[in-house]
Amino acid sequence: MSAFGFGRQMLRAVAGRGWRPRSSKPAPSAHASRPGAGFSFELTDEQKEFQATARKFAVEEVIPVAAQYDKTGEYPLPLIKRAWELGLMNSHIPESCGGLGLGTFESCLITEELAYGCTGVQTAIEGNSLGEMPVIIAGNEQQQKKYLGRMIEEPLMCAYCVTEPGAGSDVAGIKTKAEKKGDEYVINGQKMWITNGGKANWYFLLARTDPDPKAPAGKAFTGFIVEANSPGIQVGRKEMNMGQRCSDTRGIVFEDVRVPKENVLLGEGAGFKIAMGAFDKTRPPVAAGAVGLAKRALDEATKYALERKTFGKPIVEHQAVSFMLAEMAMKVELARMAYQRAAWEVDAGRRNTYYASIAKAFAGDVANQVATDAVQIFGGNGFNTEYPVEKLMRDAKIYQIYEGTAQIQRMIIAREHIGKYKA
Repeated sequence: MSAFGFGRQMLRAVAGRGWRPRSSKPAPSAHASRPGAGFSFELTDEQKEFQATARKFAVEEVIPVAAQYDKTGEYPLPLIKRAWELGLMNSHIPESCGGLGLGTFESCLITEELAYGCTGVQTAIEGNSLGEMPVIIAGNEQQQKKYLGRMIEEPLMCAYCVTEPGAGSDVAGIKTKAEKKGDEYVINGQKMWITNGGKANWYFLLARTDPDPKAPAGKAFTGFIVEANSPGIQVGRKEMNMGQRCSDTRGIVFEDVRVPKENVLLGEGAGFKIAMGAFDKTRPPVAAGAVGLAKRALDEATKYALERKTFGKPIVEHQAVSFMLAEMAMKVELARMAYQRAAWEVDAGRRNTYYASIAKAFAGDVANQVATDAVQIFGGNGFNTEYPVEKLMRDAKIYQIYEGTAQIQRMIIAREHIGKYKA
């Protein structure tokens, strides 16, 4: 039996010690759940165990094969199955569906460690979180047990099916239509850049149900759960992207796809609110992934600077390099605090839109800045595929694009900030 033989059982045991709620509601912050505890940066013993398990998996199983998956673009199914066995996937699925029911804070701790190993692998795993979140926040008991429960029974994937060729940041511009016919909806349209698109067992799909082009977004769209093997679904080729290449990204065409009315989330017209509401809970983990990448870049650059010598001494002793490392360290620490604040807010039951966008925007920028600086410290070696930092630089870019671009995050932050003064 491997060193992780009892990993999943251990995580379940940890989760059962009373530090999370016995319900499907988001877990409260471990700090907030202790009245009078004050403000603390100390993780609980249980949180440290989750973190350590994810770190061990990333270092011992992910890092040794990450470069090969990047070169081939092969989907990392063995690693995904292993993460599922260890309880590192689907950690937020409620207990009522057989899951651990962890809070966003704990999920972020796990995500940062997985991203330290490889953000392509982490994104494949995190794609489940985004696909599942609309069902977690808006699904009825039957929908949750059916679609979330199966994710616990075996290592399946799902996908968040919203972006279209002409509607990325402009979600309200979605053209995919769903027309009600009897007890079914018939869906026609095209989606693009769907993570896990070719590997998903089911999709969360956003489609227009109000044919009036002037209908407000808050009433025009409906959220559906769609079985991936439904007749009429055509999955496109796997895209070979600049970075995170082992993640499965595809376009999907829906042609007269029939979905039963039982698979509508909440009701007609509620889809836009559900789709956007999911981001408040998934943007902190995305930010955590960016921090994991930045921390890896900082570690690699520091180790290299201690070994590489120029002008008779290690380059870390040159102020130009040591100051770069200091700036990188500052950014990593602050980005981590940003995602932890955003996660803490949502686990405390408060609307965290403002903090989630700050965390996502800042951490995404930091990942790109720190990875670029790491390449610079490596010099010519940093530009070579035999060293790890060029992959980190390529992988980092998507953090400024997916789940809301860096510019969209700033629009949200500005709206939320200015709104406080207008209230």
